[in-house]
Amino acid sequence: MRILIIGCGNMAGGFDAGRPADAPPLTHAGAFARHGGFSLLACVDPDEIRRDEFAARWNVPRNAASVADLNARRGDFDIISICSPTALHPEHLAAALELEPRLIFCEKPVTPGLAQTEAWVQACEDKGILLAINHTRRWAPDVRRLADELAGNAWGRIRSVVGHYNKGILNNGGHMIDLLHLLLGRLELVQTGQPSWDFWDTDPTVPAMLRAGDVPVSLNVAHAADYAHFELQLITEKGIVTMEDGGMNWRVRHAIASPHFKGYHALNEGTRTAGQYPQAMLAAATNLHAAVTNGDALASDGRSALAAQHICEQIRLSAIGSAST
Repeated sequence: MRILIIGCGNMAGGFDAGRPADAPPLTHAGAFARHGGFSLLACVDPDEIRRDEFAARWNVPRNAASVADLNARRGDFDIISICSPTALHPEHLAAALELEPRLIFCEKPVTPGLAQTEAWVQACEDKGILLAINHTRRWAPDVRRLADELAGNAWGRIRSVVGHYNKGILNNGGHMIDLLHLLLGRLELVQTGQPSWDFWDTDPTVPAMLRAGDVPVSLNVAHAADYAHFELQLITEKGIVTMEDGGMNWRVRHAIASPHFKGYHALNEGTRTAGQYPQAMLAAATNLHAAVTNGDALASDGRSALAAQHICEQIRLSAIGSAST
């Protein structure tokens, strides 16, 4: 499949620079190259040095400062990856739609604004163009297994859930809300706490209380200036499951008969295992290929991303309104 990548930064290919050749790919270009069913035909970036380095690393034959400068025609590309800054996504979605690929693979958030995102999701549907959004954990094999286990009642009732994040309710918080949607179902906002602007001027990091049915969900914050932090803990009837380090590690503790107090139950010491988050991008490429060739459902699409952004916008507006009164 013929690929155009718009934006040549970290998620496009930069995070794979300097990694061992056999390491799991963490980027669009890395995943497309490893999969074997794709051909990187062109890339676009206004930074000439970064663009040239990207093209050389990934053996991309065509590159230009803008989509217009490529002089591409409709149907030249099967998939267009949008890896540019979020503020440029509307411009690049418009350019991608003009070229009529079979699928657009866009970094999250789709756009900075909810109404804009709704419009672009609808525009892709109107043109019959598949839209995949890189909420990466939806492709991680261990996250998918956990979702299946929870749906199959393997952990019994979910008692409560606690998440920690930083760097903006829409940017990193959007990943958390989307993950919660996958694992728990749709969320409702209960209340928000004091916002902090720890990275973005327009996207505060906000603590919030939510619920998924009768399951209480607490969304707590860290500060982006300290360190990256994205973790999730599920308290269930049969034990506690914790995603650590953004999915790089998991800790699982099971309920057992208490070794100290007869008739009571306690948690065992548990196990800590390496997560499969590094496998997510290659799994995404596989899913995209199957969606285009076989009509398989996308694990993460415009509608699931839009649902997450709805909740993020509710949280943002509630927090800003509370902070101003």
